[in-house]
Formats: sequence, structure tokens, C-alpha cells
Amino acid sequence: MAGKENSTLLIKKASGEEEPFRVEKLKESLRRAGAGEETIDQVTDDIGSWIYDGITTQKIYSRAFALLRKKKKHVASRYKLKKAIMELGPTGYPFEHFIGKILELQGYSTEVGQIVEGLCITHEVDVVATRGKQQYIVECKYGQSPGKTVSVQVPLYIRSRVDDIIKKRSENAEYNGFSFYGWVVTNTRFTSDAIDYGKCCGLHLLSWDFPHGNGLKDIIDREKIYPITVLNNLTKNQKQELMEQGIVVCRQIQDKPEILDPLQLGKKQLRDLMIELEEIL
Repeated sequence: MAGKENSTLLIKKASGEEEPFRVEKLKESLRRAGAGEETIDQVTDDIGSWIYDGITTQKIYSRAFALLRKKKKHVASRYKLKKAIMELGPTGYPFEHFIGKILELQGYSTEVGQIVEGLCITHEVDVVATRGKQQYIVECKYGQSPGKTVSVQVPLYIRSRVDDIIKKRSENAEYNGFSFYGWVVTNTRFTSDAIDYGKCCGLHLLSWDFPHGNGLKDIIDREKIYPITVLNNLTKNQKQELMEQGIVVCRQIQDKPEILDPLQLGKKQLRDLMIELEEIL
């Protein structure tokens, strides 16, 4: 593995950019998914003997996932997190509920898909999150391609919408003493201009890996707020049926297994699913 890494193999990211292959980056992603050091060494050794110049990150991921699934299924489930987020689509509706659940599990009261009156016009707001006298107006930008980026036009647009809502709510006695903030959340990435503008204008930005160390992937792993799309013991159609009912995170199933009743799962599938949930969470 070291020899191949030292020869500076270039791998192709989803964006089309190339970067040097770094085994430590692969190891860290496996470690974050809960793999033990022995499993990490086995996976990285296999990939090290197989990898070649110009390979895509998607192919590396697919091979690592297949190896993990043979060795540690629950680790494989967590390792597929990024792909699982992409599988929340095709609409942005489940992602909005997913972000609502993340905020709810962090102590906010949340409302998803709200029509909110501004000073000038009314607005569709993806998530309104309130904790004490702080309220967040959250816009979710969902992408199904890992190479997609959110440009500066999005925070520019959201800043004007949030300001219109704040002006109206600041006049309302119900919100006396409240502080209001705008958030833009994406499962992909922001351009550097979008980040610079967000910092300058006071918008909170949350993407897959921003802010560094506290991005979406970090929050999900730290708080164990995994989407149901990581599960191997539910079919795609079964997951879709649950998501249409606003059931988007694994904890919802673990806390209330009866929400599975409409799926009429067989005894073995149900047992295997509950074991998988226990291992993941």
C-alpha cells in the first residue's frame, strides 16, 4: 500500500478534479464508520493491491463497501452514509424531514414545509427550528450528485428571503425578544464564494463537510442520526413508503417499531432489521 501511495497515484473525484490517493484518508473514513484496525488493514491492503492511476473515488468506495459488507455488515451500513443521503431522493422532501429530525434531536422544536409570511410576500420555508428565543429559518438544498456544488446565488437569494421574514416577525408581539437566523443546508458542498458570502452576511452554512469538523457527516456520525436509507434489511420500496410518511431516521424505527406494521414484514426480516438497527445505533 505504501509503495502505491508514495508513487502519487491520482484519483478522480465526483467533481472531475484529480487528487493524490491518500491511504490515511481511506483509513479515517473506515474508522469513522466503526471498523476495527484489523478490518481497516485488510480493506486498505486489498485496495492497495488493486488500485490504479486515474480510478474514480466511486470505484474505490464501491470496493471498500463490498469488502466491509462481507466482514462487518453494520459497519458497511455506516460507511455508505454519503450514498445513503443521495438515496433520500429523488425529491428534496425526505431530506427536509431528515434535517428537521437532526435539529429536533439537538433540542429544537421543528416545523417542516411551512408557509411563512414576510413583510413583502409569503415564503415557503423548508424548516423552522426554535429553541428558547432563538429561531432558525432553514433552506435545504438537496442534490443527488456528489459532484454538485451550491453556488453563491443560493445564499444571496436566501439572505433576502430571511430578511423579509425577520422584518415581519420582528413586528409581531408573539416574537418579542426573539433572535432570528438564516441557515442554508446541503448534502453536497458550497463553492468558496458561497462560504465567503455566508460568513460575511451572517448566514449559517452547513454542508457535507463544512464547517470543518462539524459538517453534516460529522453531526450524523457523532449523534448517530442515520437515515433509513443506510439499512440493508429493508427494500428500496419499503424505505420509500416510510419516507413518504416522514419516517427518515433509524431512531424513529428503533423508538417505535410499530411504525413498521403497514409494511407487513416477515418474522425473519423484522428480526434481522432490529438487530441491524441495534448494531448501527
